[in-house]
Amino acid sequence: MTTLLLQLSDLHIREPGRLAYGRINTAPYLTQAVQTILRLPQQPTALVITGDLTDFGRAAEYEHLRGLLEPLGDLPTYLLPGNHDERRQLRASFPGHHYLGTEGFVQYSVPIGALTLIALDTVVPGASEGGLCAERLAWLARELETHRTRPVVIAMHHPPFRTLIGHMDDIGLLQGARELEALVARYPNVERIFCGHLHRSIQARFGGTLAMTVPSPAHQVCLDLAPDAASAWTLEPPGFALHALPAGGPLVSHLVASGSHPGPFPFHDGGQLID
Repeated sequence: MTTLLLQLSDLHIREPGRLAYGRINTAPYLTQAVQTILRLPQQPTALVITGDLTDFGRAAEYEHLRGLLEPLGDLPTYLLPGNHDERRQLRASFPGHHYLGTEGFVQYSVPIGALTLIALDTVVPGASEGGLCAERLAWLARELETHRTRPVVIAMHHPPFRTLIGHMDDIGLLQGARELEALVARYPNVERIFCGHLHRSIQARFGGTLAMTVPSPAHQVCLDLAPDAASAWTLEPPGFALHALPAGGPLVSHLVASGSHPGPFPFHDGGQLID
């Protein structure tokens, strides 16, 4: 049986009617993504959201987010904070999500079908950049050793690699990336490192595995690799990821475009390629 793990990231939900950056209502974009998920031909095993659930970590924002996710029904959903979130309010707003814990870092390991999802907290309170201190890395080392016989994916908000988008690398994972890479390299069962923060699809080799970011279901960071590129966003097509682990592996990751699009249309008619 194939394990299907959805990944959304960087929702940036505001209070109802409020616009992010004074321009964009992110809520309808999340609704669009949810409707796209519900139309998938194979329904997912679980969903992980890799941070920036809200724009300011306010109670009203998390309440709005809960309502927007309700159409997913009983789909197991796992939340991870980003630099725009607030750990205490996240826990208070999702009291039924016991994996979030009660204090400290939001870190957990959960089985999802044939996979183990390890969620790693990279948030530095009050800062946009991320970091991994010795305590967080030690926790990860224990979890990786515990689950060394199963396929593992690590979810985190800040990507541990340079993306070459200068203003985003300035607020990337600024502490602990080298230590993380050395640790991950010891465990060949780590299939992926899932990240958010970048609002784009980006991949890089890291620690003997593939580290990747995904698009936002709303706005994207502009693609400009100049070191002094302006910090700006665009309404490029939104999306999310579907990670599939068939029996025997390996993990295969698909990017999914949110929304409704023309098609499907056949390639063939009567067994012949349509001319």
